[in-house]
Amino acid sequence: QVQLVESGGGLVQPGGSLKLSCAASGFTLDYYAIGWFRQAPGKEREGVLCISSSDDSTYYVDSVKGRFTASRDNAKKMAYLQMNSLQPEDTAVYYCAVQYALYCSDHVSWGYNYWGQGTQVTVSS
Repeated sequence: QVQLVESGGGLVQPGGSLKLSCAASGFTLDYYAIGWFRQAPGKEREGVLCISSSDDSTYYVDSVKGRFTASRDNAKKMAYLQMNSLQPEDTAVYYCAVQYALYCSDHVSWGYNYWGQGTQVTVSS
């Protein structure tokens, strides 16, 4: 059974950090690009960044550059999103998704094969 499960969300103060995890099961992660998306209250879901099978990251949101870093461990079937210097505008439900592709698109792709259920990140004092 194919499954993606996110964890690591929570409440953090502005300027704080969180590390999200995405656990994959039921398929081989090596051949998939991993995307991270978020959906803030009242807004559409947006692509944040993508990490390719060769660990190259493509950012789709300029405001997270230099603050968010994606990584992956194919052997453990895990993906991670390290988020630093969090701001209230980062508050959203964060999703991981995988696409059967070695590389990430230059622009946000919505052709992902599998999605996680999401984890809430709230940045507030």
